[in-house]
Amino acid sequence: MIQILSNAWPLFLGLMLLMVGNGLQGTLLGVRGQIEGFSTFEMSIVMSAYFVGFLGGSRMAPEMIRRVGHVRVFAALASLISAVLILYPTFADPWIWTAGRVLIGFCFSGVYVTAESWLNNAATNENRGKALSLYMIVQMIGIIAAQGLLLTADPSGFVLFVIPSVLVSISFAPILLSVNPTPAFDTTAPMSLKQLMDISPLGCVGMFLMGGVYAAQFGMAAVYGTEAGLSLGEISTFVATFYVGAVLLQYPLGLISDRMDRRLLILIVAAIGGAGGILGLLLGGNFTLLLVSAFVIGGASNPLYSLLVAYTNDFLDAEDMAAASGGLVFINGVGAISGPLITGYIMGVFGPQGYFVIIAFLLVAVALYAAYRMTQRPAIPAEDMTAYTPVMQSATPVAVEIAREYAIDSASDDEEEGGAS
Repeated sequence: MIQILSNAWPLFLGLMLLMVGNGLQGTLLGVRGQIEGFSTFEMSIVMSAYFVGFLGGSRMAPEMIRRVGHVRVFAALASLISAVLILYPTFADPWIWTAGRVLIGFCFSGVYVTAESWLNNAATNENRGKALSLYMIVQMIGIIAAQGLLLTADPSGFVLFVIPSVLVSISFAPILLSVNPTPAFDTTAPMSLKQLMDISPLGCVGMFLMGGVYAAQFGMAAVYGTEAGLSLGEISTFVATFYVGAVLLQYPLGLISDRMDRRLLILIVAAIGGAGGILGLLLGGNFTLLLVSAFVIGGASNPLYSLLVAYTNDFLDAEDMAAASGGLVFINGVGAISGPLITGYIMGVFGPQGYFVIIAFLLVAVALYAAYRMTQRPAIPAEDMTAYTPVMQSATPVAVEIAREYAIDSASDDEEEGGAS
């Protein structure tokens, strides 16, 4: 891990600055929206717009990179991000914010595709899994650190919008000055959704439902905090706790998943996450219990994404995994687009606690569907399962591709060890 960091620290530093900027702008808009008098439903549209842009960017960025190269794409998109961040407080209108969120989602997706392709090129068969793990940790640290920055200035002013803009601008320097462009960029066309559904119904349904959970967690948590009357410090702590749970529980659950029926683990983790949502629904008025709820939800939802990727790969040949990864990301993205809209509507009906209603419902639905699928297909023997690799739900198909290559490498190593013994 230290060797990877020493060789690619400019890339990881730039990525962390990007994540700080992205994490801060998401939470800040949720707080500033209430100050500007936006309704909950208007804010749900604003938050949903990010995932519309993100999904479009993940599909268009590869072609942009092939046409003009990694460096130009990264610099152009990051510059647009910096500009949009400054425009938010200048034009406090929900429709202008919606357009800005589409653009910023598109740009962040393209930036991630570019950075992840650099990461994949820098990784070797021996360290690919560690590189992806470090990438995920850096992303989480960036988002968590961003919540602390929310307390450095008045959210009704300009300063908090200037900070992420500056951070994103600074992120160019270490990456563009220190990282060599990758070779010719290539991706595989996604597998048809029908084929993917036939191969892994649980993977597809679970990915769609988890998209809704992630969007609620990333896009609507600050909106919930403002509607529930939390202070600025409480909102920042609440949002950060989701990601603290994700960091601490991702790897233990990954180790367990390689030793048991992944459907059963998906069922258990989703049920625990659903219980965390119910805890927030019933006892969220107690701030300590609210943080417990956020920790449990974050600790369950983020590993579930990786579990669903690994479970789907269990049924794929190595040559089909790349095509399937694009389809899984697309399904998750569609769920993410609908997540804030549904969450905003439910919050309009039930009040702030509707936030936990939708999260608990989606996670329980994953658990119930996993239980159903366990009756439809026998379990895969542990020795035939692919290796678990942690992947964030904000990952583009490139990151999922790195996870795929790591799974293939691990399987090849296991076969060689088995043959040698």
